[in-house]
Amino acid sequence: MLPLTAFKSYDVRGKLGVDLDADMAYRIGRAYVRVIGAARVVTGRDIRSSSAALQEALNRGLVDEGAEVLDLGLCGTEEVYFATDHLGAGGGMMVTASHNPIDYNGIKLVREGARPISGGTGLNDIRDLVGAVAGPAKAGGRVTPVDTRAAFVARVAAFIDPQGLRPLHILVNAGNGIAGPTFDALADRLAAMGVPFRFTRHHHQADGLFPNGIPNPLLPENRPATAEAVRAARADFGAAWDGDFDRCFFFDEAGAFIDGEYVVALLARAFIAKERGARIVHDPRVIWNTQAVVAQGGGVAVVSQTGHAHLKAKMREVDAVYGGEMSAHHYFRNFMYCDSGMIPLVLVAELVARAGKPLSALVADMKAAFPSSGEINFHLADTAAAVAAFEARYLREALAVDQLDGLSLDMGGWRVNLRRSNTEPVLRLNVEARGDAALVAAKVAEISAVIAASQPR
Repeated sequence: MLPLTAFKSYDVRGKLGVDLDADMAYRIGRAYVRVIGAARVVTGRDIRSSSAALQEALNRGLVDEGAEVLDLGLCGTEEVYFATDHLGAGGGMMVTASHNPIDYNGIKLVREGARPISGGTGLNDIRDLVGAVAGPAKAGGRVTPVDTRAAFVARVAAFIDPQGLRPLHILVNAGNGIAGPTFDALADRLAAMGVPFRFTRHHHQADGLFPNGIPNPLLPENRPATAEAVRAARADFGAAWDGDFDRCFFFDEAGAFIDGEYVVALLARAFIAKERGARIVHDPRVIWNTQAVVAQGGGVAVVSQTGHAHLKAKMREVDAVYGGEMSAHHYFRNFMYCDSGMIPLVLVAELVARAGKPLSALVADMKAAFPSSGEINFHLADTAAAVAAFEARYLREALAVDQLDGLSLDMGGWRVNLRRSNTEPVLRLNVEARGDAALVAAKVAEISAVIAASQPR
């Protein structure tokens, strides 16, 4: 058996043959049933070449523990979430490596109602059992193919009102991931509702070899493909997904990338317009713009620790209609509090169609009022030394200190969040200011110098 290095805080993920293989997937299936106790489990897989064999092994493990497997086949992660709830299953498992390198794969796991499973809520228990799942197969297990896509796209389309929308031309980039077939079903549903949107599709064919590179639009080097396609198509805006399409990224009519914190504020505005006084949950990295937009709309902003399990729990706790992270994970109360990459697309399209002005104009005022650096990653030999140097330089000057997620300091005219990665020697920096982009740039340069000076020579 392989070592248990594929078990992370929120999912299973690792390099094929090193951290994860078919035997491990089979063992995880058996251990999952023993820990979660699910009699019926939804499974699905992304387009990666390795995913079919891993899902088949996972299904065998579930069946050998006596579970009925409801097999979606090729699908997106959010379709597994939806089907788990829609079919009343005891849990769901998605074989995907999302945006990781091509020689990686993984499994995302949920329990009944698509509630997350993380280290402290069952994943560690599954990990601890995988080495002890030997034994004869139990009776009653079987695989049943299911298709919930029509119901899924109906749920997504229900997030917008088709009345009074002006026509839009939207560029969509599936990145050769699994988004294409699901999006086509959604586009057909919108057309049947009379929604006057037309779409230009880019890198739309699902291909497990990813001929145009691994789809991860969060990386700056991957954005030009969508930006150039938006300009070439003369589209009103563009959207691009990662490999399992649970994250959606936006580009304005000129091909400019819209940073995630401004997308969170846009979606918050959309929900507050429909439900005055609504609670909006956001992550603590970049907060001022989102809090201002929510307050102006009569809503209530609630901060949460970063990470899908934390956001979903906080949303349930405060009955939030929407939760967003600047990393492009967006969560919705009317979607089992789960993240979706299709729902943000229809909501942003509705905003642009009703606003009568381009997407760039919808974010221009926010960017001017609250400029930010975007998340900057430092790959370091000694992250602890860097944090210590940062604290020595800035902590005494801070007007307020928050350690909800990393270290956040309110410095008056500007604010900074610095946090260490849980899985790699990386330090992540975000700086925001009130109406002063030059100050953001100056503070990024200043903090970068402090970090660089802290490292061993």
